[in-house]
Amino acid sequence: MYQHILLAVDGSENSIRAAKEAVKIASLIDGSEVTVVYVSDYKEDENEVIHDASAMEFDLARRKKILPVTEMLDREKIFHQIEVLHGIPGPAIVKMTKEKAYDLVVIGSRGLSPIREVMLGSVSHKVVNHAECPVLVVR
Repeated sequence: MYQHILLAVDGSENSIRAAKEAVKIASLIDGSEVTVVYVSDYKEDENEVIHDASAMEFDLARRKKILPVTEMLDREKIFHQIEVLHGIPGPAIVKMTKEKAYDLVVIGSRGLSPIREVMLGSVSHKVVNHAECPVLVVR
């Protein structure tokens, strides 16, 4: 079943909803584990350099974004680990699915309009099309 779940979060309401679904799934399976991944994109990394803030401050800000998710997993006593990556979110998440054997990726939908999605592509769209395991997109 879904023993190893990759949960992609970005601090948005959509990622909180995705986390709730991941918790539901993981709580049904004894011994399941959730890897929470947050990908710091280049704009965020660029701000870190421009504002000359310490790396520790930015790491703390990133962890605050995923705190509601980790608290939810702790409350339900679901084993989890956190990965903070740097890069373009879609390809970084897809790369994780190719490097480790995940049974499921859970990701929130950004709800982009169809025209904007065609022009820009969304993270969830890229993951659905390129991940090497099933993907659950939560709206």
